[in-house]
Amino acid sequence: MKILKELMLVHSVSGREQAVSEKIEEMIAPYVDEVRRDAMGNLICYKKGTCKNPKKLMLAGHMDEIGFLVTGIDEKGYIHVSSIGGIHYVSAAFSNVVFENGLKGVLVPEADFGNNFSESRFVIDIGATDKKETEKRVKVGDFASTVSHLEHLSGSFYSGRPFDDRIGCAIMVRAAQTLKDCKNDTWFVFTTQEEVGCRGAKTAAYGIMPDFSLAFDVTGSGDGPKSRPMAVSLGKGAAVKVKDSSVICDSGFVRCLMDLSKEKKIPAQLEILEGGGTDTCSMQVAGCGSRATAISVPTRYIHSNNETISKKDYDACVALTVALLEKDLNEYKN
Repeated sequence: MKILKELMLVHSVSGREQAVSEKIEEMIAPYVDEVRRDAMGNLICYKKGTCKNPKKLMLAGHMDEIGFLVTGIDEKGYIHVSSIGGIHYVSAAFSNVVFENGLKGVLVPEADFGNNFSESRFVIDIGATDKKETEKRVKVGDFASTVSHLEHLSGSFYSGRPFDDRIGCAIMVRAAQTLKDCKNDTWFVFTTQEEVGCRGAKTAAYGIMPDFSLAFDVTGSGDGPKSRPMAVSLGKGAAVKVKDSSVICDSGFVRCLMDLSKEKKIPAQLEILEGGGTDTCSMQVAGCGSRATAISVPTRYIHSNNETISKKDYDACVALTVALLEKDLNEYKN
C-alpha cells in the first residue's frame, strides 16, 4: 500500500494537480521511455511496444480530487467556498480541511442549518477573529480539500480519502513497475480535471489518438448498507466496465479483459454503473474514436471522507492491467 498511501497524502484539487503530478513522475519515470506534460497539465508517460506494428494503447487515471474554492471572506473571518466536483456535504460537515499553503481549518454549517446541507450554508473556520486576520492567510481563489488519510480496517479492507482516484494512478504506476514485456505502444496518462468534466482526458486522447483506451477509477458497489442493487462487491476482483451514464464500452475489449482474467486466474467482475462517469467517455470519442472500457476498483462511500476498498481488488486490477500490457493487441478480435 506504500505507493497508494504516498499518492493519497498529496493534496491536489481539480485544476491544482502539480504536486501529485510531480510525485507520480518520480515513481514512474524510470520505467518508461518518455515523460511530458501538455497544456492541460496531464502527465503523459510513453513506453514503446515490442511487437511488430504495435497498437496504440492509452491508459488514463485522474490525479485530481474534489475540494473547495474560496469565494469570499465575511466580517467575522469565516471563509465562504464553492464546490470543486461533487461534494457530499452531509459527509463533509465538521471535517478538517487544508489549504494549498498548509493552513488548516474546519468546514462547518451555519448554526441554524437544520437539515439544509446545501453549499451556501457552509463556511470554513480557521480560528481567525475577523476578516482582516483571515485575509492575511487566505485569499479569494485559494483551493482547499478535506484532510487526506488512509486507515486499515480489518482483513483486506481499508478506508480513507481520496481513493478516487489516487488508486487508479497507483494501479498504473505499479503496472509500469511490474511489467516485463510491453507489447503495445502504451501511454500512461495521469489526467487533470476529471472531477469537473473529464477535461484532461479529452485533450490527451486527441493528442495520442489511441486504438484502444482504458480508464482506471473507482466504482460503486451493491454490498453496502441498504445499497441500491449493483452486481459489484468488494473483495471479488477488478470490475470491468460494461456501461455507465456516459459510455457504452466496446464489447470486444470487455470480453478481451474478462478472457484474460480467466486465463491468468485473476478475480474479475463486470461493472454496470447507473450514475456517474469516468475518463472512458472522453477517450472513446476523441478524434475518430477508440475501443474503450475501464478497470474499476469497487468502492463504498465514494466522495466521502471514508471511502472504503479491498486490497484484494486493488491487487487484481494491477494484475489484470499487466496481463493486458503484455498482450499483443494485433490479436484482438471484436
